[in-house]
Amino acid sequence: MTSTETLLLSRHDVRELLTLQDCIDAVERAFVLAARGAVPQPSVLGFPTTDGGFHIKAAALDLGRRYFAAKLNGNFFRNRERFGMPNIQGVVVLCDAENGLPLAVLDSIEITILRSGAATGVAARALSRPDSRVVTLCGCGNQGRVSLRALKHVLALEKAYLWDVDPRAAAIMADEMKSEVGPALEVVADFKDAARVSDIVVTCTPSKQAFLGVDDVRPGAFIAAVGADNEEKHEIEPALMAAAKVVTDVTAQAADIGDLHHAIRAGVMSLPSVHAELGEVVGRLKPGRESDDEIIIFDSTGTALQDVAAAALVYERARSAGRGSPFRFSE
Repeated sequence: MTSTETLLLSRHDVRELLTLQDCIDAVERAFVLAARGAVPQPSVLGFPTTDGGFHIKAAALDLGRRYFAAKLNGNFFRNRERFGMPNIQGVVVLCDAENGLPLAVLDSIEITILRSGAATGVAARALSRPDSRVVTLCGCGNQGRVSLRALKHVLALEKAYLWDVDPRAAAIMADEMKSEVGPALEVVADFKDAARVSDIVVTCTPSKQAFLGVDDVRPGAFIAAVGADNEEKHEIEPALMAAAKVVTDVTAQAADIGDLHHAIRAGVMSLPSVHAELGEVVGRLKPGRESDDEIIIFDSTGTALQDVAAAALVYERARSAGRGSPFRFSE
């Protein structure tokens, strides 16, 4: 491959080259760099369409080499039932931030799954109680699976309650993962009863109506709110947001499209109400958990910093391993 060629990398390539643990480490580094002011503010653009929409997220990172990435994802949550296609799909374009050269075009599905789970893992390691053993997962799609895998990497889990609006999805996840993960898996019909006895709650659904409230979590719980990545999606009731210590991935973005957005609109929170961004906590610029009883919410809207970190790692490994299909746009 010459210096002016671009690599085309499939989902299979990404899966073979990027492990979850690698992604956790890369995402944590990206958050720390952002907290130290070493990167420009990432950007996001949403474009709604019938039955779904597109979002574009862009950011740059200096990882010894300066990288820029833009991810274009289509989110169409009836795709699987209507067409047998993934609900979320798209591409990541990775460029040299010094000269604009497109370095790689990568399938975005695996990167989106892994980097979102990685952020949950980084946040849980920094913000949950170290003795956390029980988790409730609301949403049993790809994000539910990777969230459980990420939590297993950072905590000694013993029990996982699985809930989905479609009970079959929870049952399938339990069957698929029962031999893969350590904690015992139990499908539940009522996520609220499970959440009340859980140390950690992960919400990763496409819900447009909040469903987790103040009375649904125990003191000391850590909540990873992963599903809300546009202004219509909503998982955490504003009253619970206001009662908790809130840590975001990117506060300005969460205020526009996350559960923080709805809490601000409800008049129960403002930007100064946010305790910190995750990078400030893992970079030791601000404290994380300060008592065993405080409820902490990680408002995870998904930042392009995660995409750059993951895509750059995949690209560097692909170059070393001779993976991918090289091509030139000019030919």
